[in-house]
Amino acid sequence: MIHVRDIVKYHGQNRVLDGATLTAAAGQLTVLVGPSGGGKSTLLRCVNGLEPFHTGTVEVFGHELPGTDGKPHAPALLNTVRRDVGMVFQQFNLFPHMTVLRNVMSGPKYALGLPEAECEARARVQLARVGLTEKADAKPAALSGGQQQRVAIARTLAVGPKAVLFDEPTSALDPELVEEVLAVMRDLTTAGQTVLVVTHDMDLARRADIVHQMRAGKVAKSGPPAEVFG
Repeated sequence: MIHVRDIVKYHGQNRVLDGATLTAAAGQLTVLVGPSGGGKSTLLRCVNGLEPFHTGTVEVFGHELPGTDGKPHAPALLNTVRRDVGMVFQQFNLFPHMTVLRNVMSGPKYALGLPEAECEARARVQLARVGLTEKADAKPAALSGGQQQRVAIARTLAVGPKAVLFDEPTSALDPELVEEVLAVMRDLTTAGQTVLVVTHDMDLARRADIVHQMRAGKVAKSGPPAEVFG
């Protein structure tokens, strides 16, 4: 479970997060929505320490990231948190010179230092999970946008995180490809993982379990989609 409590963050004089508080539970698809500039992506990046914050706390699976007055957290603490919290970015960030298999192996190999054989075994399991076993030897340029996003998800999952954060995972995809990514998210929650998604896609948000609506750096409303959007 992820607990965010009273997070305050500044960019210069701009108060980007203004006491934001939310919870994302295991086995649920939790979505953050709201207008651009409302603090959604910044809050997501605070959860795994990509953005330091000034006051408040983030607790993820027993690890606590405290406010540091905007200074970076200790590297050892960040490494511990990021073993449990993976992140999938909007633009896929795949290595274009590597095959799909090698892309997915890169996390276990370079982040965890696992042997080559174990890295490959993990990678093949996750490629099967996202339905891309047959693309193991392809390069990213040969894949559709939905397939590239699923490779990025498999690469994150290969490290074995307890939670996965998604930052606008469907914004670069055609509508028919969104279903591919949503199916993977649902598979993760069914397996008991924590999934927290920032999105502008209202169709995706209406199919979540819990929606947090942000405005001006605060979580203005939380609840099931029918309640929040109603």
